[in-house]
Amino acid sequence: MSEQVFHVIGMTDNQTCSFPVEVCTIIQRGKVFSGGKRHHEIVASMLPEDAVWIDITVPLDLVFSQYEAYDEIIVFASGDPLFFGFANTLKKRLPEAIIKVFPTFNSLQLLAHRLLLPYQNMRIVSLTGRPWQKFDEALIRGEKMMGILTDRQKTPSSIAERMLEYGYDNYRMTIGVHLGNRQLEEIHTLSLEEVVGKEFGFPNCLILEQTYQRERLFGIPETSFHLLDGREKMITKCAIRLQTLSFLDLYKKQTFWDIGFCTGSVSIEAKLQFPHLQIHSFECRQEGEILMRQNTRKFGVPGIEPHIGDFMQMDVAHLPAPDAVFIGGHGGKLKEMLHKIDKLLLPGGCIVLNSVSENSLRLFREGVEAIGRKIEKQMCITVESYNPITIIKAI
Repeated sequence: MSEQVFHVIGMTDNQTCSFPVEVCTIIQRGKVFSGGKRHHEIVASMLPEDAVWIDITVPLDLVFSQYEAYDEIIVFASGDPLFFGFANTLKKRLPEAIIKVFPTFNSLQLLAHRLLLPYQNMRIVSLTGRPWQKFDEALIRGEKMMGILTDRQKTPSSIAERMLEYGYDNYRMTIGVHLGNRQLEEIHTLSLEEVVGKEFGFPNCLILEQTYQRERLFGIPETSFHLLDGREKMITKCAIRLQTLSFLDLYKKQTFWDIGFCTGSVSIEAKLQFPHLQIHSFECRQEGEILMRQNTRKFGVPGIEPHIGDFMQMDVAHLPAPDAVFIGGHGGKLKEMLHKIDKLLLPGGCIVLNSVSENSLRLFREGVEAIGRKIEKQMCITVESYNPITIIKAI
């Protein structure tokens, strides 16, 4: 088969769409066309009588198996096909194909235009078939303006609910519905409270504009956390916590495991300072789940995944492998825990322990040697009248 050629044509929801002369010529001489059902409804009258149409539906493997029969295909896509669009999928799936893109304005550009809103500094997040992670990251960073692509699950209402749950009431939301469709287009600017529970036509997108800057702490005082039975000794002190994060070197990491999280202080501080992290936190006490929920909401930290139960008994193989692990509690099974972590830790990863006794330090050193790793550094810190803590790191 000769090299495949794809002409990817961007379009809006305008039911009487028109294209540049070059694009019209490509359509007129085309034989095989592809796109979503909505695209087909709009362009059907423009296609040749003998046109072949391939619907873009999931699973995409079926779509690409149909593409194999043709040398040249004209694809219709929404907006700019390189903006979270189908042209990116083509590049990944068919890297040898010739791809020619004819973009138009994407939905977020159209919405910004309707609002006369300069959008050069807008942070773009796609929630279309994607998890919350990038959105949570943008929230924690305090982005002043965000453009959000939605889907049928992550709707304007569910987005507003998540923001309010974690205390981010410092934005107003503008929702654009059926942008480019002169008959159906709607634009609504509302408070987050007004959006919750409200249904909007689909497709839609939204722009969030910050109304005031929310406080983002660096080094949360331990007295500010909801504590286990009110016991301050059951939380990693602020100075120790920040030095521990320094040892973990989380700026360069992607997935962090916090074993024995108790109040969640280390996980929460890590997510606040390094919002890009995927964080999985483990705690054997059932109270930990309530404390994590209370503290993440109090400090505006979505995205931490708590796991309740004995870490040594858990099946964790399905979780994203860590490249940084903090051991805040080990239940007397430190060496066994190090063996379990060693099998999962990514190359270049590290393990950090906060030790309050010479015995746990010795066990950590022996356990690290047994798994073929080495101690990189350690530091002993005393905070006020509390016992000295040794922070130790293995690589």
